[in-house]
Amino acid sequence: MIKAHKKIIHFILNNSFLTRACTPFLFIFLLLFSSVQAQDSNILNRVSTAERSDGKGYVVRFHLEQEVDSFKVIQSKTDLIQMTLYGDQISNSDIHYDTTSVVYDEIGFYELPFGVGVDLYIPNEQYFVANAYHDGNSNDLLLGLSYSDKEQIQHLAEEVKPIIWSKFLVSKDSMLVGDVSSGSLAVDSDYQQLKDKIKFDVVVIDPGHGGHDPGAIGYKGTREKDVVLDISKKLGGYINEYLPDVEVVYTRDDDTFVGLEERGHIANKAEGDLFVSIHCNVFRNRNTRGTEVYFLGLHRSQAAFEVMKKENSVIRFEEGPNKSEELTEEDLLIYELANSGYMATSEKLAGMMEHQFDERAQRHSRGVKQAGFIVLFHASMPAILIETGFISNPSEQRYLTSDYGQSIIASALFRAIRNYKLEYEKSQNFKTN
Repeated sequence: MIKAHKKIIHFILNNSFLTRACTPFLFIFLLLFSSVQAQDSNILNRVSTAERSDGKGYVVRFHLEQEVDSFKVIQSKTDLIQMTLYGDQISNSDIHYDTTSVVYDEIGFYELPFGVGVDLYIPNEQYFVANAYHDGNSNDLLLGLSYSDKEQIQHLAEEVKPIIWSKFLVSKDSMLVGDVSSGSLAVDSDYQQLKDKIKFDVVVIDPGHGGHDPGAIGYKGTREKDVVLDISKKLGGYINEYLPDVEVVYTRDDDTFVGLEERGHIANKAEGDLFVSIHCNVFRNRNTRGTEVYFLGLHRSQAAFEVMKKENSVIRFEEGPNKSEELTEEDLLIYELANSGYMATSEKLAGMMEHQFDERAQRHSRGVKQAGFIVLFHASMPAILIETGFISNPSEQRYLTSDYGQSIIASALFRAIRNYKLEYEKSQNFKTN
């Protein structure tokens, strides 16, 4: 089709009479031609399935005219495998695939600003572990499917959320706090009417670690204490600019060590309405990624317990009679009984922050969890601990150390705080009428 269009244009341009006669229409024709050419430029043209030679599964082959820039595979359910293929010349158009494949009941393609998303729905009672890799003899991408069992897939998918492809249609600029073109913030008119009512007016921002406590050490020696201080200052800057009626208090605003209990005392002295402790994570597997949002309580999983141990280990850097001690299960139970209001608000705020990470910032979210963090225990107010990502993952390390990535994380936190403040003040206003 493209070759035929090229011949027509060449013929017209080389015939002076036709050029004059067709001038009014030639521009339109060229636009249509470029549109068709763009549609026909998809480098992914076919998907096929073959049984593995070792009999241990199948291979799904993505036939490509040139290699994709990169790719990603996740398994969020026993019957769903999702892939992201990154590349400027990939789209969801004109892809031929076997509609009677034994590997999948259904396959879906979703055009994204940076490539294409793929959903593979696995038939009932079939379980595969998925692994993607480039074919060594061609440009093709191969998805290896190894036979497994339901329990193993459920374990792998335990903390993995499915990708909602439609969320990637949000422009990158809209993920930032304000309108990038004007620098303004779109604030609900209701907020303007209510901002002088009952106040939510002190937010305490706690950049984790500091001083002689570097926190987690990630890829290329990245130090947690440096990353979280930068993100904290960006969050504080957004609050100062867009919520001028809210005071920002930092537990530290430079490379200083502050004990866990002392951080709570700083928040209490400031009479804070919210305590937000900001951290980064590490893991031995460099592919581990995503954000986590915690509020105080008994840990419900081994993963939450490991994060709690890491963050509470700061006590080894503390000295003197005020050195924090590990929380017991009894401490946490008493706290839950005595501070049920704070717990409920913390859980609500944690959910709002997780939503912002997942839906607005388009970050892989590992969910909302509970754990016994000493730094939250000593803050007598709603309190949240954020793990902004894994600096042990090279990709997340680059994101979290970049100005853009830090701005997106801070923007997501800001939006959640702003939205909660609005809800809170609306509810207080309602009750006073």
